[in-house]
Amino acid sequence: MNRKQKEELVDTLHKYFVDSSSVIVTHINGLTVSQSTELRTIMRNSNCKFKVTKNRIAKLALKKTKYEYLENLFNGPTAIGLSEDTILPAKLLVKFAKESEKIKIIGGGLPSKSLSVDEINNLANLPSLDEIRSKLIGIVNGSAEKLLRTVVEPSTGLTRILNMKKS
Repeated sequence: MNRKQKEELVDTLHKYFVDSSSVIVTHINGLTVSQSTELRTIMRNSNCKFKVTKNRIAKLALKKTKYEYLENLFNGPTAIGLSEDTILPAKLLVKFAKESEKIKIIGGGLPSKSLSVDEINNLANLPSLDEIRSKLIGIVNGSAEKLLRTVVEPSTGLTRILNMKKS
């Protein structure tokens, strides 16, 4: 890889760090091509990125980003998961790491906070944004139906009483 290609790679990775709401750093050891392809596909289909990185290039790309504090995690065979969604990369990588011993989560971060492995596991257990939205819609719809029944019930009851009186 020549110097210009390395600079382009650093610039691309830098943009990924700037645009991401979370970064998960992993160590990969012996991940087969098919496993790597499967993980990349899973991540891509969820609008996440999974990048195997050279540590030196990743450290250069981290400069002047909100994730600069993650520099010490980049040693050994490293790969990163990132996304504009805060929770999704953690969910996908934690699930994949449970299924494969060849990938290990070593840390990560949010724009304002470094995350330990335990915190990443906790983050992965949170409901996704879509799950939260659907629950909220269910609550709002349920409340609206309950309110409508409460408002309509007195007049319905009165109508029944009047009908009984006519009979």
